[in-house]
Amino acid sequence: MSTFLGMPAAPPRSPYGTGNLRGDRKFPAAAHDELRNDQLRRNLGRATRTIRSKRLAVTGELPDWEALRDAGSAVKTDTMNRLPELLEQLERKVTEHGGTVHWARDGVEANEIVTRLIRETGSSDVIKVKSMATQEIGLNEHLEAAGITPYETDLAELIVQLADDRPSHILVPAIHRNRDEIRQIFLDHIPGVDPDLDNVPAHLAAAARAYLREKFMTTRVAVSGANFGIAETGTLAVVESEGNGRMCLTLPDTLITVMGIEKVLPRYQDLEVFLQLLPRSSTGERMNPYTSMWTGVTPGDGPQNVHLVLLDNGRTAALADTIGREALNCIRCSACLNVCPVYERAGGHAYGSTYPGPIGAVLTPQLAGMHAAKGDPNSSLPYASSLCGACFDACPVKIDIPSMLVELRHQSTEQTGTTAEKLAMKAAAGVMSRPGLYTAAQKAASLGRVVGRNGNLPRLPAPFDGWSDSRDTAVPPKQTFRAWLASAEGAATMRSAAEEGARRTAPDAEEDK
Repeated sequence: MSTFLGMPAAPPRSPYGTGNLRGDRKFPAAAHDELRNDQLRRNLGRATRTIRSKRLAVTGELPDWEALRDAGSAVKTDTMNRLPELLEQLERKVTEHGGTVHWARDGVEANEIVTRLIRETGSSDVIKVKSMATQEIGLNEHLEAAGITPYETDLAELIVQLADDRPSHILVPAIHRNRDEIRQIFLDHIPGVDPDLDNVPAHLAAAARAYLREKFMTTRVAVSGANFGIAETGTLAVVESEGNGRMCLTLPDTLITVMGIEKVLPRYQDLEVFLQLLPRSSTGERMNPYTSMWTGVTPGDGPQNVHLVLLDNGRTAALADTIGREALNCIRCSACLNVCPVYERAGGHAYGSTYPGPIGAVLTPQLAGMHAAKGDPNSSLPYASSLCGACFDACPVKIDIPSMLVELRHQSTEQTGTTAEKLAMKAAAGVMSRPGLYTAAQKAASLGRVVGRNGNLPRLPAPFDGWSDSRDTAVPPKQTFRAWLASAEGAATMRSAAEEGARRTAPDAEEDK
């Protein structure tokens, strides 16, 4: 008698219909509309060119830049290989230093945990540090539905929030907005703003600073993300450029941090690598203006109630994929977005996810799946790339995004079921495996020369019309290679080539003797 224990169940992905990991439309349809927005394309082109130039300048200063990339990749790979034990070590160290750790299987649980912790303080307001994790799970929307008002304090996040907009870039959420648009947003939505406010960046920043200063001084609860969590010490780190994060991390009584489980690093010393890689790759700076680190609670200094919410939300599912797990190495620098020709033209909103661009095209399907429902928009994301490889060259931790995109395309094809394309490929295989049918098909194809114009065919019928819509399709040749080879001309040419080859090799044969 034997006992069948069964196969382990696949780890769950982010629940369908929750958070911001899935758009309403597939990428081609969404991108088609975004491409019509001339202002968006000008804004994106100008911003990405500027960031690219700065990044190239500061990375070129380091003679060991490639060694740093290798080190970053090695540390992240080691982390993923030991993730369970490192997370347990992080929990133990945070708890030893007076913090409280919460585990959230998905965004729904994380939202409920954060909402409960805020309610326990008696506060109805919360200030926030820019956080991709909280955007991913839709925390702001959840808090508002619960009667709690979240205030984004990062300038770009504030712009997006006031305009009831969505972020379109990992690092610069309002990259799709220009100064005139921002000025109007402030005039429309910031109480008491000077009606004569102009579009000078310093004046716009001053208006936002005046609005936020009162929130910093009166709000007792803050919510943050974390760029890194150190398992060795229980230290959490946030890097930012404006100082708003420092205010949120030090002034309130209660600090709640939502961190994806992949953000853990083994040792405090590992920060030496990532605090060089991240700022150069993201903002093109040698170091971040503000690097804040805290380890639990320090009596009489800073927040006295410190919470860490460790978020899975599909990350374990990604970890279980031997190829896809590499996406978890991402440190959210956005370097891949800034070099991607597809992102530069389509913008971040076309991806439908908190994570746009090349890394979003691989990370989002890993976290939320590609076939959670019929016509899942995420199934189109692996195709939102030209596979040019620029993202791989730019990635500070050497994530091979192009190879992952190809693998995800393979997985998507396997899960899609019967399609017109599959049927066409099956029919082609049947023809090509039978010489007689293949020869007949070649002769039939030659009839296409009749409808050709200027050496090209018109629009091909479905399902091949996608090819001819974006490419010139040459008419079939007058004679196939096989027919030419069987002709007198082909036979004579092959004899001549053989004789020429023999003449060239004859001197070599004589020398060998």
